[in-house]
Amino acid sequence: MTFEEKLQAYAELAVKVGVNIQPGQYLLVNTSVDALDFARLVVKEAYKAGAGRVHVNFSDDEMDLAYFEHASDEEFNRFPEWIVKMRDEVIERKGALLWIDAADPDKLTGIPTDRLATYQKVSGAALKNYRNAVMKSLFAWSIVAVPSPKWASKVFPSLAAEEQVPALWDAIFKTVHIGEGNAVDNWREHVTNLESRALLLTNKKYAKLHYTAPGTDLTIALVPQHKWITVGGKTPDDSIFIANMPTEEVYTLPMKQGVNGYVSNTKPLVYQGNIIDGFKLTFEEGKIVKAEAQVGHDLLQELINVDEGSCYLGEVALVPHESPISASGILYFKTLFDENASNHLAIGKAYPTCLEGGRDLENDQLEALGANNSVTHEDFMIGNGEMNIDGILPDGTVEPIFRKGNWAF
Repeated sequence: MTFEEKLQAYAELAVKVGVNIQPGQYLLVNTSVDALDFARLVVKEAYKAGAGRVHVNFSDDEMDLAYFEHASDEEFNRFPEWIVKMRDEVIERKGALLWIDAADPDKLTGIPTDRLATYQKVSGAALKNYRNAVMKSLFAWSIVAVPSPKWASKVFPSLAAEEQVPALWDAIFKTVHIGEGNAVDNWREHVTNLESRALLLTNKKYAKLHYTAPGTDLTIALVPQHKWITVGGKTPDDSIFIANMPTEEVYTLPMKQGVNGYVSNTKPLVYQGNIIDGFKLTFEEGKIVKAEAQVGHDLLQELINVDEGSCYLGEVALVPHESPISASGILYFKTLFDENASNHLAIGKAYPTCLEGGRDLENDQLEALGANNSVTHEDFMIGNGEMNIDGILPDGTVEPIFRKGNWAF
């Protein structure tokens, strides 16, 4: 396939598999000016697939940085109502939302941590309804990524400048199974395989998981009504979408107060345009009681103190160390990719869809069952080739799930 053919296939994949646009459906696209050419292809594919109306919101790294550097403190304590209304209309109209990410991972480096924390709290509170709808799969949404020069230079610093963006394009195409036959068919088969793995784990009904690796000895209790799922979501009217492209994970939710021990990250966490790395978290009865980081220590403290739930876990995800993204040896500095190369956890809100009947429950009902609630949800990578994970059944029987970073069954 030529580059143009791969690009066209990627746009078709985002529309037909990612958000799975339906006839007459409204599509909101959020992206960067660096993704203009790809966004144009997506818009065309959406209309060809029968979309009723497609609207694109463009952002720019330099403009975003100007806001964080120069906007008044008063402005940082409020959030634009029109952004809230736009998201809410997507939900009300049973539309779809596509994020096309091309942002520089370092775009907000140097911004004071308290300013970043304020933005997280204010935006999280304003977009509470939207975040709840995302976590409950009340509408179709998906995230894909395309290269920008700054991001490509971060991933491939040893290449000549003119080679960096093409190299990142090639890497992205491989992660989303483009260039290996029909991409749409490949994706449907891939998700079916992941769903089979998720169903197997759900049927096991493990009471706890025990992680051991260098720098990690962690026990995570699971909610009795938990189920393992994939990013293949389903809306209330049974429209199937793929939330993250690429994806290699199966995941569930932990019991909020059932996490004990310590865990160390194995890949950098990019949070609010800044890097947090070399960190270790210690848990007691679910809560992070100690957090240390070699890079981004102050930002890590802000992250786990956004609200009451941001110092508890909301997600447990399993990804084999031999996954295609991990095998490539590429560090993307974007959670969308790096989380699919590694077992990972998430601080913050739990997905209600990981509980039997969870989508129909209110937050207080979810919390009563052991699910964490927060305005934030941040994934961080903990897996490596030395990680072992045991599943502990309700009767105390211990079964191997992972050995040396990969599935034991």
